[in-house]
Amino acid sequence: MDTPAQLRSGLLTVVLPAYNEEESVPLAAETIGGLLTQAGIRHELLFVNDGSRDHTWRAIQEAAARRPQVRGVRFSRNFGKEAAIFAGLAQAKGDCCVVLDCDLQHPPEKILEMYRLWQQGYQIVEGVKVSRGQESFLHTLAAKTFYRFLSGATQIDMSRASDFKLLDRRAVDVLVAMREKNAFFRALSAWIGFETAQVEFEVQPRAAGRSEWSLRSLTRYAATNLAAFSTAPLQVVTFLGVLVFLCSLVLGVHSLWQKINGQALEGFTTVILLLLLIGSALMVCLGILGYYIAKIYEEIKDRPRYIVEDQCGGKADER
Repeated sequence: MDTPAQLRSGLLTVVLPAYNEEESVPLAAETIGGLLTQAGIRHELLFVNDGSRDHTWRAIQEAAARRPQVRGVRFSRNFGKEAAIFAGLAQAKGDCCVVLDCDLQHPPEKILEMYRLWQQGYQIVEGVKVSRGQESFLHTLAAKTFYRFLSGATQIDMSRASDFKLLDRRAVDVLVAMREKNAFFRALSAWIGFETAQVEFEVQPRAAGRSEWSLRSLTRYAATNLAAFSTAPLQVVTFLGVLVFLCSLVLGVHSLWQKINGQALEGFTTVILLLLLIGSALMVCLGILGYYIAKIYEEIKDRPRYIVEDQCGGKADER
């Protein structure tokens, strides 16, 4: 770590993915911008409009007109939160970048603590959750199950992980240079290594608007990112194959023993059960293999991760 006399300084880019956040954008711009200005930190606020269906882009343009530190990037359609994060990192001009939610559920005051740690020499500062805030029981259970499974599959503790984190320019460049299309920012930022510190935070209530995350979209998000970062589901195919083989072996020995002793069962109950067991296992295996093949297909098409339709602002360096 650098000594206090050697504390570095530089431009801080705050990346804020936004999807249907027209009410949150002005609040985020004023709250975060005012906080960083008061702290004397050179900064830019980079909003990424992920194909919103409301007036989010207009709100970003108005914020950019009011504050010279605000910039905006607009996607041609909805590409997802991961694409918005990586677009923000690619467009960022800062010596370090902070990613946080536009709805201010990630407390903005923690940015100052992260920035001070970066000044001391840390290259990644992770925001870790003390609590998950106000969530339904089903949502909390699903999230904990997903991260427990992912932690075991990747050997990276993600039980309290979040997208709220600060990255040094070097870490940002490494992430942006990765060519994979289905990138999982939360896991990749931990996987790349570098000197890391942690800052604990409590998830806050939304500043405005309502969440666009349904249980269905969260399930899709979890499945996509699990397949993008781990091959663990493919091991389920092997496990099911071994399980079916053992069951078939036991039933086969049992049937043969009954046949030798003249006690063979009448009818086709055993055969039907075996067919159902093997057939269902095969269908599950084919489904898992097909999902990974679909992801491979998406990767080899080499389509862009996102398409930028428009930009606004761009005066962050003229302070």
